[in-house]
Amino acid sequence: MIDKEKLKTFIEQELEGSEYFLVDLKISTDNEIMVEIDSDESVDIDYCIALTRKIEEAFPRDEEDYDLEVGSSGLTTPFKVIRQYEKHIGDEVEVLEKGGKKLQGILKSADPEKFVVTVTEKVRPEGAKRPVMQERDVEYGYADVKQVTYLLKF
Repeated sequence: MIDKEKLKTFIEQELEGSEYFLVDLKISTDNEIMVEIDSDESVDIDYCIALTRKIEEAFPRDEEDYDLEVGSSGLTTPFKVIRQYEKHIGDEVEVLEKGGKKLQGILKSADPEKFVVTVTEKVRPEGAKRPVMQERDVEYGYADVKQVTYLLKF
């Protein structure tokens, strides 16, 4: 079985200095390797092919047989690494809290400990006849949510 840490280190070194970053690396017990990358712009298929070839050169199949798939993180796939949060600052996201509650808002900030989403909601001020739309920031720790996804709207 291929050494996951060795492969991860190799991939991160290959991506270093580029716009691409590693999102996920999975190796099954059958030696099926799934490499998921993302970019601050877009992921080019030619780049995935080039990375596949570099991995195959560094980890020859003669020594250990494996299946390899290098692909991009889907647009509606849940965020897995902080850099994905940073990439989507200013974008509308959907947060699924651990309790099952969903919240939609604009991703305001992200740092290694937490992220902040600005939500707009109807609030009825005391003494007012009609509710007004009001923004408020909701802060989450990464462990406090089940998932966060980019909200794709048409």
